[in-house]
Amino acid sequence: MKQKVADRMQGISAFYVMELLQRAKQLEREGRDIIHMEVGEPDFPTPQGVIDAGRALLKTGDVKYTAAAGLPELRGSIAEHYRRQYGVRLDPARVFVTPGASGAFLLAFGISLNPGEHVMMADPCYPCNDNFVRLFNGHTHFVNVGSDSEYQLTADLIAQHWRPNSKGVLVASPSNPTGTLLNGEDLKGAIDQVHELGGCFYSDEIYHGLVYDRPAMSALAYSDDAFVINSFSKFFGMTGWRVGWLVVPEDFVEAAEKLAQNIFISTPTHSQYAALASFTEENLAELERRRLELKARRDFLYENLLRLGFKIACKPEGAFYVYADCSAFTDNSFDFARNLLEQEGVAVTPGRDFGEYLANKHIRFAYTASMDRMAAALIRLERFICR
Repeated sequence: MKQKVADRMQGISAFYVMELLQRAKQLEREGRDIIHMEVGEPDFPTPQGVIDAGRALLKTGDVKYTAAAGLPELRGSIAEHYRRQYGVRLDPARVFVTPGASGAFLLAFGISLNPGEHVMMADPCYPCNDNFVRLFNGHTHFVNVGSDSEYQLTADLIAQHWRPNSKGVLVASPSNPTGTLLNGEDLKGAIDQVHELGGCFYSDEIYHGLVYDRPAMSALAYSDDAFVINSFSKFFGMTGWRVGWLVVPEDFVEAAEKLAQNIFISTPTHSQYAALASFTEENLAELERRRLELKARRDFLYENLLRLGFKIACKPEGAFYVYADCSAFTDNSFDFARNLLEQEGVAVTPGRDFGEYLANKHIRFAYTASMDRMAAALIRLERFICR
């Protein structure tokens, strides 16, 4: 008898960009020079102090499980980070260290979402978020957003699109792919609207720290009842170490503890000890240097894409992406990305990876490569669109 894949997998989508990435790797093996502007991972190495802290733990050989919720010292350091950064007093008992932000999403939806319930998200958005909801037999209610709301869900949009089976709303600020963020007043308004409707507010804050023109505000500054997802991958530069965290409302602490015990056991121990070094003054100074470098890259890429004829409705204020309208050159951004890779060796992400709304008109450029590499990519891009 042939075994059958679970029905829920019918709705789980793959990254379209993975097809392009695999082709890019193949071209590299064939000797082609490929400039990568498709992957959300800057070219900076893990900070040395973080590496040293992880290595020191490994040298002891005492790499055992930690508590499911994470090292008490790390949970305390994360809570202290909220006090310093946002003026928020946070009980470390509400902080759960997870295997990356993906683990935080699984934990958040696992303890709050019932089968058949809907989570509202912006379109465009990060595609995995929809798949996390589907994994728990929930549904995603996508709301088309554009430049008029800076690609964000506002209180008015939430009220307009709320349904009887809506469980809550997920907001990402800064967002992937657009790099836009909600100001404090709009974030508070969105949170208040969701709570008034009796729903859960999920705040994706994994790009906090990587902001360039104004500060990003945490949902915890406005509510103790928000689920807040963050990570050491982006601002802290620890992608492969797989350490994230989730802050849960007090009523969900016991449930989060039980689920974490069962699905994670614990986040990798050496990675947690390494993450502890992220909050040292020396490391934070290095991260600030990197933030300024990314700001310079953003300005360089943004200005040059406009010069080439791309339309960018909102200048990104955070993360490390530019979401550019390429409709002056094509009505199919996936074909555009594929041909750009084949003909010029520049890898970018097509809009269809982030939803359906105007997806064929958009390309996401990641400014995760060095300035020199981006300059070379822009020369190739100009040659491609001028053919």
